[in-house]
Amino acid sequence: MQELLNNLWLWTGFAAAIIAQLIKVLLALILEKRWRPGLFMETGGMPSSHTALVAALCTGIGYTHGVGSPIFAVAVVFSSIVMYDATGVRRSAGMQARLLNELMVEIRELVREGFAPQPLRVLLGHTYLEVAIGLLLGILIGYTSFQLFYVSGP
Repeated sequence: MQELLNNLWLWTGFAAAIIAQLIKVLLALILEKRWRPGLFMETGGMPSSHTALVAALCTGIGYTHGVGSPIFAVAVVFSSIVMYDATGVRRSAGMQARLLNELMVEIRELVREGFAPQPLRVLLGHTYLEVAIGLLLGILIGYTSFQLFYVSGP
């Protein structure tokens, strides 16, 4: 259990994701002038917390094991999949949800009675900018964390 609690790679990744989620709430407060703490638990939006998490993890692995190591290669490949999914599959699903919600409103106006489906969740994926900012945030947090807290050797 102590090894898990001392796993700097794991906690750096989680810290990056949490910081990204906090930034979403703060951006809503600054840009929309609204306190929306529920954004902390939502997917999508600026910056991508999934990307920040995997980028911080990759940065820590690269810092400690070298960018030529097999484990860094594995981390980069899986991180690339996460980022591709955020801008591809999940973004497409969000766009489809938006269109379906609009269609449900139109159908509801035609039918009027008895048609009340729940709206679909729209914010699923990310724009390329949201992923890019998440990537930069993750690299910054990963580098800073390992500069401050990593101690090599026994």
